[in-house]
Amino acid sequence: MSRKTAIMKGLRNFAATAAMTVGFLAMGFSLEQVSASQTTNADTATVTAPAKPAKKPKLAKPADQNFKHGKIVRFDSPYKAGTIVIVSQTHNLYYILGDGRAVKYRIATAKTGFEWSGTHKISRKVEWPDWYPPKEMRQRRPDLPAYMAGGPDNPLGARAIYLGSSLYRIHGTNEPSSIGRPASSGCIRMLNEAVTELFARVKVGDTVIVM
Repeated sequence: MSRKTAIMKGLRNFAATAAMTVGFLAMGFSLEQVSASQTTNADTATVTAPAKPAKKPKLAKPADQNFKHGKIVRFDSPYKAGTIVIVSQTHNLYYILGDGRAVKYRIATAKTGFEWSGTHKISRKVEWPDWYPPKEMRQRRPDLPAYMAGGPDNPLGARAIYLGSSLYRIHGTNEPSSIGRPASSGCIRMLNEAVTELFARVKVGDTVIVM
C-alpha cells in the first residue's frame, strides 16, 4: 500500500469514527463511555456501541405527602399500612402509614349508650351520600325525615365510608363543632375536609378497627 493510499484510508476511518462518536453522544452516552468502546489504527477502525447508561429508578413519593388535614405522628402498631384505627376514648382516628407512623385526625365518636368496638372491612365509599335515618333513630327523633338528599346540609357531610354490613360509617358532618366530643349515635364523624382527604386514600376492603 502506498503512503498516499494509507493516508486516505486513515482519513476515511477517522471520519467514520468521528461521525459515530457524535451519534452516540447525541443518544446520551458520555464521552468516556464512547472512548472506551473505540479502537482505531491506521488500517482498521472498529466501533462498538457502548453499554447503555442505566435508567435512574423512579423515586416513590413519600407516604406522608399532601396530608393537609391530619397530623403525622408516631404510632407503633402491628397493623399494616392502610389500616384505620379509631380510639374512641380520645376521639382520634389513625390512618396507618407503616414504619411506626400514622396520620392522626380528630373525630366525634359515639355518645354514652351508643359506644361500640370491633373490626370491619370498608364495604363502600360514597361522595355526598344520601341519608336514610334508621327506624330506631326516627323513633327517638320524630322530627327527622325518612330521607335526606346528599349535600352541605346533610348530616353525613361530604363523604361516607361504609363499614361492612353494619349501620356505621366514617363520614363528614354539618356540625363541625361536634368534632372532639362524644356526639353521634355510633358513626364516626370527621370534618368534611378531613374525611375527603381520607376518602381519597382508603380502598374498599381496607380494615377499620374501633376500640
